Amino acid sequence: MQAMIFAAGLGTRLKPLTDTMPKALVRVGGEPLIKRVIQNLAAAGVERIVVNVHHFAQQIIDYLEANSNFGLDIRISDETDGLLETGGGIKKAAALFSPDSPVLIHNVDILSNVDLRKFYSIADGKENGSIVGECGTSEHDTVDAVLLVSWRTTKRYLLFDDSMRLVGWTNIETGEVKSPYSNLDPNKCRMYAFAGIHALSPRMFKMMDDFPDRFGIIDFYLKTCATHNIIGYVKEDLKLMDIGKLDTLSQAESFLSAL
Repeated sequence: MQAMIFAAGLGTRLKPLTDTMPKALVRVGGEPLIKRVIQNLAAAGVERIVVNVHHFAQQIIDYLEANSNFGLDIRISDETDGLLETGGGIKKAAALFSPDSPVLIHNVDILSNVDLRKFYSIADGKENGSIVGECGTSEHDTVDAVLLVSWRTTKRYLLFDDSMRLVGWTNIETGEVKSPYSNLDPNKCRMYAFAGIHALSPRMFKMMDDFPDRFGIIDFYLKTCATHNIIGYVKEDLKLMDIGKLDTLSQAESFLSAL
């Protein structure tokens, strides 16, 4: 199992903490965010992790080295020359992964109750019947990418067909729709919000060759979903917190206790 942790962000919503440190090293419950994510990934069976770095990059590198990479194969994807967004970050890091197994992508600032091993098994083609029912695919489908989604009130939703295959995106406030399918009616689709955790097959890396160095991963999924099996996974009892603001940081310890 292999994974990537997005840790390159500027963490502007966590200022003034991130004026002197990267978001990845902000502490929640006495431990840096990146340590919590690494431990969760390791507990799920992940052995290789790629961490992208930009803001106070050396602090992250030094922290990992000081902790002997937590006994894992941890590799650094250096974006100090410029942030590449989510899709560009994966594209740059592609050569650091094995071509033989899916890559689990996890934001450094997310805490959740997701069973990461179970989630990974969907992308790895080892899903059992209960998972098949939850994501709407069959045992014989080849999964190119799986996105953790949930129902929550927002302006922007991913759109799925009845089998939970990605077909588009919409902003319900402006009415904007993005989809490779012309005349897609969002009202006839299943609408879910993306939850920041996803996994993709290394088969998808070659598709990124046609994209610029800097691009968003959701745009990539939307442009390839007509030709590739990109599915949504709904976790009905999902508990997830994005530690993106100071007010959520203050709530994080009680959230961890609840998990």
